[in-house]
Amino acid sequence: MHTYIARRLLYSLPALLGITLIIFLALRVLPGDPLSVLYGEGGKANLTEADIKKIKAQMGFDKPLYWQYGQWLKDLATGKMGESFWRGDSVSEMILRRGPLTAQIAVIAVLVSWLIGLPVGIVGAMRQNGVLDYVARFFTIIFLAVPSFLVAVLAVVLALLAFNYRPPLGIIYLWDDPQGNLQIVLGPGIVLGLSTAAYIARMARTTLLEVIRDDYIRTARAKGLSERPVVLRHALHNALLPVITLSGVLFGLLLGGSVAVELAFAVPGLGTALVQAFTERDFVVVQNLVLLYGLIFVLVNLLIDLAYAWLDPRIKYS
Repeated sequence: MHTYIARRLLYSLPALLGITLIIFLALRVLPGDPLSVLYGEGGKANLTEADIKKIKAQMGFDKPLYWQYGQWLKDLATGKMGESFWRGDSVSEMILRRGPLTAQIAVIAVLVSWLIGLPVGIVGAMRQNGVLDYVARFFTIIFLAVPSFLVAVLAVVLALLAFNYRPPLGIIYLWDDPQGNLQIVLGPGIVLGLSTAAYIARMARTTLLEVIRDDYIRTARAKGLSERPVVLRHALHNALLPVITLSGVLFGLLLGGSVAVELAFAVPGLGTALVQAFTERDFVVVQNLVLLYGLIFVLVNLLIDLAYAWLDPRIKYS
């Protein structure tokens, strides 16, 4: 098991290096630069060449691109994540300060997606082409078609107009004020969870329909077992493997969707920080946050692969 984990992590290094290279080059190719954000296009035109060179030297932009990229990798290898151009905040401190909110939203979204998506998929499979199946498919198609950020905006507007509700501003941690913290993270978590629950429901219904037609399910029914234990103890156990695989892919969508949803709900998490840093061309913050998202995605998929062995004893990692 330890050898397999080490090998998987080793195989993930090229992917992480590819992420660093793509985001590094993309930020340099896009129009605009930190000077334009800081001074504006008109203000930048009034700067002398000496002033521009001095500011770029302070930001480290006077060096060649390969040197900047190598310096970033060197800092990552030594545990340094740099500081924001405009605020002087350490990126690592920003992650520790804002990260708990984003992590809570992701956990709530995963729980909601499974608590809603799995029962809906089971009902759809067991009542195939029935009224409940058609109703379930109707709502899953809606949530598949509507983007999560649009659902977030509609939820915010509805809560404001109907209940005059405004979530508390600022960063509130769960251990300091549980009620205030849940008011911040519960809305975004439910919105993201509803979007991913539609994928879970569709996959659970499809795989369960395939499994319940297998020979061992017919044998279990022939032995006199009722439908509930046949589905929950036998069919569902094997039908979960593709659902778990899909969950790993959907987690990447959660990471991307949390950026827009956090912005819609005004949550001061990592998603909001990423959008703000990208708007300000704060390269150091954007680079490190995108790399952090990529690292989390790699680790989550590794955990999902390890979960296969727990669900299916035939799978061995050695």
